[in-house]
Parts: sequence; C-alpha cells; structure tokens
Amino acid sequence: MKTYRKKNFPVEMIRRYLEPGPIVLVSSHWKNENNIMTMGWHTVMEFSPSRIGCFITSANYSFELIRKSRECVINIPTADLVNEVVGIGNCSGSEVDKFQKFKLTAEPADKVKAPLIKECYANFECKVTDTSLLRKYSFFILEVVKAHVPGSPKYPTTLHYRGDGVFMISGKSVSYRRKFKPENL
Repeated sequence: MKTYRKKNFPVEMIRRYLEPGPIVLVSSHWKNENNIMTMGWHTVMEFSPSRIGCFITSANYSFELIRKSRECVINIPTADLVNEVVGIGNCSGSEVDKFQKFKLTAEPADKVKAPLIKECYANFECKVTDTSLLRKYSFFILEVVKAHVPGSPKYPTTLHYRGDGVFMISGKSVSYRRKFKPENL
C-alpha cells in the first residue's frame, strides 16, 4: 500500500479535494425573471425524501430568486457544455439573460416554476424545505420533488470542479457490487 509524503496546505483551498461531485447548473424563477447559476458544491442529505443541501452566497443573483420563490431546478450538464458552465459562472443574471446568451433552452417543469435546461443530462425539480440555516450560513435545504433522467447513457461524462479554475472530467465507472455491503455506508 502506497503512502504519501505530505506538506502544509492552505485550508481555504481544501475544496479542490472535497468537491468531486458534478458541477450543476441551478435554474431559478421569480416573478418574470429566470436565471441560471453554476454550482460546484452540493451534498446529498437524505435519500427518502430526497434532500440536497447547497451553499449559495447572498451576493449571487440567484440567492434572492430562490429564497423568494422557495424553489429551483438542479440541472446536470455533461462535459460538452464546459464553455456554457464556465461562462454562466463568470457573469451575473442581473446583467444578462443567461438562457439567451448561452443558447440554452428553458423548458417548463412539472412541479416548480423554475425552468428545466433542455440541454442538460438530468433535471431535478426542487422545493426549499428548510430555511433555518439560510440567514447564518446561506445554506439551502432542498427536496427533490420530480426527477427527469434519460435511460442512456447510465453514467454520463460530467464535470467536477477542483477549484482555482481547474475541472476534472468523470472517467471510467468501476463496479464493486459483489464486495459492497450497504450497512457500511
């Protein structure tokens, strides 16, 4: 078994090791306003009901749209949308219509007013279910109320943010089902 020689590392940069989840595009809607934001950090909090936690700074234009509407859509882009993902993350919805600028298609959702992004691999319609951590930590707790996922490919090529403008593209999937014991989760 390999060991590693380690050195001190700035704690404010550890996210590049802890954020392996896929980059998502969060779409929101309030009154007549739609927006999209790029998000690199989110966490599954519960399986049933399906809950996701995410941090959105109050300085982000989407923060108020989601806070006021109490809903959003988490859209999972594939690696071929990297230019759109980076571009969306580098501009503000207060200044530009991101659907128009990045030529993305807003489709109606079934259970929320926020739009689905047609070009994304999967779309999860979400409702804000708990705001107790919002004021202090800008932490939204969302419940997925409807999921839209294609049958194929089973494991899409997704983008994962490593911090500092560096991305990782998901690779080969490896199954350890024969060794897996659910009670070890």
